[in-house]
Amino acid sequence: MEIKQITGDINKTEADAIILGVFEDDETNDIEKDLDKALGGTIAALRKSKEIKGKSSELTVIHTLGKIKSAKAAVLGLGKKKDFDATKLRSAMADACRCLQRKNNLKLALTLPDTGLTTYEVARVVAEAAYLGGYSFRKHLTKAADYGDLKCMTVIFKEKIEKSSFEMGAKRGEIVAQATILARDLANEPSNHMTPEDLADAAHQVARESGLKIEILERRDMEKLGMGGLLGVSQASKDINPPKLIMMRYKGREGEGWDLALVGKGLTFDSGGVSIKPSEKMEEMKFDMSGGAATIAAMGAIGKLKLDINVIAAVPATENMPDGAAFKPGDVLKMFTGKTVEVISTDAEGRLILADALGYINKEKPKVIVDMATLTGACVIALGNITTAAITNNQPLMDKVIKAGTSAGERIWQLPAYDEYRDQYKSDYADIKNVGGRPAGTITAGLFLSEFIGDTPWVHLDIAGTAWGDKDKGHLTKGGSGVPVATLVNLAEMLAQE
Repeated sequence: MEIKQITGDINKTEADAIILGVFEDDETNDIEKDLDKALGGTIAALRKSKEIKGKSSELTVIHTLGKIKSAKAAVLGLGKKKDFDATKLRSAMADACRCLQRKNNLKLALTLPDTGLTTYEVARVVAEAAYLGGYSFRKHLTKAADYGDLKCMTVIFKEKIEKSSFEMGAKRGEIVAQATILARDLANEPSNHMTPEDLADAAHQVARESGLKIEILERRDMEKLGMGGLLGVSQASKDINPPKLIMMRYKGREGEGWDLALVGKGLTFDSGGVSIKPSEKMEEMKFDMSGGAATIAAMGAIGKLKLDINVIAAVPATENMPDGAAFKPGDVLKMFTGKTVEVISTDAEGRLILADALGYINKEKPKVIVDMATLTGACVIALGNITTAAITNNQPLMDKVIKAGTSAGERIWQLPAYDEYRDQYKSDYADIKNVGGRPAGTITAGLFLSEFIGDTPWVHLDIAGTAWGDKDKGHLTKGGSGVPVATLVNLAEMLAQE
């Protein structure tokens, strides 16, 4: 898709559809008046009848009947001006792009009122919206879509702007959006097409395209390292789809050391193991590798953006299946760090594979660690699919992650991490157990992970509710969401600038 800018008259711009952004509580501006005049007062009439109110994502399509160069004019509501920001623009534009694209309007143009956003911000957000709003996963459908891909998005400015700022913003938006789309594609793949080996192959391709170093640890390596968590969870699939520990490294600055470590859960299918899940919606457990997908995709974006930062990443990838060799409730596993864990539920497997990955990456002595995982059903009960839950041992780092998420349009809510919660996962038979009971399940799961990283500043993101959705809304789409790719890239960019 081409993202470009022009200075000119909206009435003379050729496109399948021109999008006119309007605020709910703002006076009609000169651009709207000129368009309305060309259309014979149609917009003013629709405003008067309240068919056009300007509410966020409200889209009114008007056939221009040859009165202007574009075949259609689409009036897009931006909501109240006082509440407007980049997130609101991203959401509204994504909805508009999706709606227009599915009517085969593939060349779009956009003009906005005075939003208070910089040229760079407008270009970045519009690029993200165009790519993400137009996304759909059709790989395994034999019938072709009855609409095409968006071909062009032209942003029309009334006055000349700094072209380089626009181009930089558009390029940045495109890279982050494409990374988010990669994470969506990986998560949407059915598990027979996304095994641990397939996930490792995808990471290899990302590494080649983005100039990253990559290393894949095999089961024999895990045995030598004593990774009891990964080995235990993968026991039932070890001969069919053996586990992988995907290690990716990006060096963006001179000097040694890692400024940021990312760890993502790569559970390519989770049946629950011996503690088997209910059959209803078990098909959604192909998404249980969404944290790993986001990690791989974010690393690719960081490499392509050439950020001035050193980043290391780990993705423990395996299946969790039941058979005669599967690990069982009551088993005691010795983790990479030497800590022992009593297994209470084999369906609390994500924290076991993450524990080994966190312990392993922590030996590289990164300055900070962020892990992400579809970890607990309790998170979905608490926060739904609107907000990612977070646990931390370092408030300044948490503040940066929340800020990075806000900029990305990915909400994050910090949960408490009081030491009293740790009592819930004390064990009589091992150092700790992998389940702390139903109360505060998201918190105890996060604190369990903290047992394996020492004093390293760390944030855990539980994306169980936000990694996928059941409908298209704003820049998010049904199925894999790609959360929190944009947050991770924003965080890396913030740390690089410190």
